[in-house]
Amino acid sequence: MNTAQIMELLQLVAAGGASPESALERLRSLPFEDLGFAKVDHHRPLRKGYPETIFCEGKTPDQIVTIANRMREHGSNVLGTRCKPAAMEAVLAQCPGAVEHEAARAFTITVEPPAPLDGYVGVVCAGTSDIPVAEEAVVTCETMGCRVERIYDVGVAGIHRLLGQRDRLEAASAIIVCAGMEGALPSVIAGLVRAPVIGVPTSVGYGAGFGGFAALLGMLNSCATGLTVVNIDNGFGAAVAAAMINRIAHGAPRGPQA
Repeated sequence: MNTAQIMELLQLVAAGGASPESALERLRSLPFEDLGFAKVDHHRPLRKGYPETIFCEGKTPDQIVTIANRMREHGSNVLGTRCKPAAMEAVLAQCPGAVEHEAARAFTITVEPPAPLDGYVGVVCAGTSDIPVAEEAVVTCETMGCRVERIYDVGVAGIHRLLGQRDRLEAASAIIVCAGMEGALPSVIAGLVRAPVIGVPTSVGYGAGFGGFAALLGMLNSCATGLTVVNIDNGFGAAVAAAMINRIAHGAPRGPQA
């Protein structure tokens, strides 16, 4: 149940169209619903302005389907990340309105489109191998109402490719930069633009990259100002932060969203 639905229910009670008891029954699952294997946080849109996200890794297909459908039935949009093929097949078959985002390894269910925000988030990746992490960031931003500008395959091995995108980078409210190998690209971009830059080290690289650990350390040790770093492959976490920055930058309310 989102903010608009709760307001409608309260107005109905105030007008005498529903009893307090019936309203209480409808609100019983707030702030969370205990499914036994999960406690679904239906209250999160009221607190944060966006719904709970299903991290699918480690969950069974049946668990994912059950959580997604309960969220949908309560009026929440749904985002599921790190969804493996078997789970995705179950979601598409059993969750009405589910849409697969193959490159992002994610799915969405849109009950009510989010209010669009002005401005945009730039999502940059160093190489084509970083696209799955970048696309997770794109889908997450879009579920929060943010417009996204993709700037892909502009790594430091051919720095002229990045410099040709300077105007698009400068106009962004926040920039997410996904890079593996040595993880240099976020530092370069943070030295060029005024917007906050969020670095996402990816697990792309050869043996000495240690599954993204070298990129993580490189970003954490950057001398570029305005650069913040999230965990390895965490496109989702970077996107939530960037979308919140964009929301505040363009005057959207900071309180609960419908």
